[in-house]
Amino acid sequence: MKPHEQIPLDEIRAAQQRIAGAAIRTPLVRLNLDDTPAEIWLKLETLQPVNSFKIRGATNLIAQATPDQLAHGVYTSSAGNMAQGVAWNARRLGLKCTVIVPEHAPAAKLNAIRRYGAEIIKVPYDEWWDIMTTRYYAPLADALFIHPSSDPRVMAGNGTIGLEIVEDLPDLDAVIIPWGSGGLSNGIASAVRALKPNTKIYACEVETAAAFAPSLAAGKPQEVSFTPTFVDGMGAKTVLPEMFPLAQKLLDGSIVLSVKEIADAVRLLVERNRIVAEGAGAAPVAAALTGKAGNGKVVCIISGGNIDSTKLKKILNGEIP
Repeated sequence: MKPHEQIPLDEIRAAQQRIAGAAIRTPLVRLNLDDTPAEIWLKLETLQPVNSFKIRGATNLIAQATPDQLAHGVYTSSAGNMAQGVAWNARRLGLKCTVIVPEHAPAAKLNAIRRYGAEIIKVPYDEWWDIMTTRYYAPLADALFIHPSSDPRVMAGNGTIGLEIVEDLPDLDAVIIPWGSGGLSNGIASAVRALKPNTKIYACEVETAAAFAPSLAAGKPQEVSFTPTFVDGMGAKTVLPEMFPLAQKLLDGSIVLSVKEIADAVRLLVERNRIVAEGAGAAPVAAALTGKAGNGKVVCIISGGNIDSTKLKKILNGEIP
């Protein structure tokens, strides 16, 4: 694929209208913690109907698909959250839905996918990544493939988060976004850069799957070792080549975090704000607490809350699942 361009503000505003009947406008609240390096705000995408921001991009893409494109159903390649966004929309519209997941996909997300009536196909991680990059799975060739991140319609839907943030906190100084494969980061950054060009925008990653930071340092996508952890909603072994140039242009850097720092942030959100976030959702808070995003008004994208209860219990007990 050719590298993506910045998503036009008009497209993001049009997406905001398309998704209004499905995704909700989520609140922006302060982190209830004193003595922090910044004034930390939380954008609560955990409150979406699928407990994740992914409903935005999935809704915007499906709303623009033709009846012929949808005639044989839809499918996606996702570790869990985009799968839920696609499956939720498919059930709403009466479409057949299939989800291809990597073998390490967590039970909480798989159970949610089943509740929405989608069929699940588990494959090894490398095969799953191949479907992500080729956008093709032979047994479902007649169905519409919905890429979890690398589609301008998905990124435009994600960009609606940026519109809401700027409307609610126009004097923000920085935004921190969990890096999965770039769709959330590029979408939000497209909106924020258009409206508030001087705002700092950072990705954050877990050290066990941090491909974006070394790619930025090298000026091109790099491959890293990938170790699955409870932080299943972000990170990969490399950066999609069509996503990298735009991310390189729009983002100011990537803050790499340990698994422990993210677990501590999950526990902190529960204890101080009574917010249940999955690892990827809590990672921006961990990043903000490092001080690396500055000391002004920092918005953390709490991207999702689909964490297994057994893993959450361990984290609340001070363990790392």
